[in-house]
Amino acid sequence: MIREDRFLISRKPFAVDLATLTGSQHERGDLIAFSGSVNALWFRRQGGVSRACIGSLKLWSHYLPEPLNLDDPQAVLSADLDGRYGGDCEGRWDGTGYWGTEVPDVQARHLAILRPMLANYPALPSGYDGWWTFQERR
Repeated sequence: MIREDRFLISRKPFAVDLATLTGSQHERGDLIAFSGSVNALWFRRQGGVSRACIGSLKLWSHYLPEPLNLDDPQAVLSADLDGRYGGDCEGRWDGTGYWGTEVPDVQARHLAILRPMLANYPALPSGYDGWWTFQERR
């Protein structure tokens, strides 16, 4: 992934909670395979409507040249990881409606994050590190 200082929605950036990064790795011949995940927030736009999203990112690579330092979340994120599927959205707020869980406590936790996030668009949400993208540098 690539960490960018500037938010550009076209780059499909993610804000991540570094403390939630988990993963494991193993040898794959003379290479290393890594599989992990991290909690994330992101903005997306559809039909001219901006949406704030909460969920997780699956992180993996089957072809790393050397092991990752799993104690350094930024080093893990900076590796050549595959994220072609984007985030697994668990909740989304568009300013008028919520999509996601029907569990009231989880929905309330999501909205406590998503409402201020969308209201402060495109600011980086407090407590999250970003903006991270899987897209190549321009």
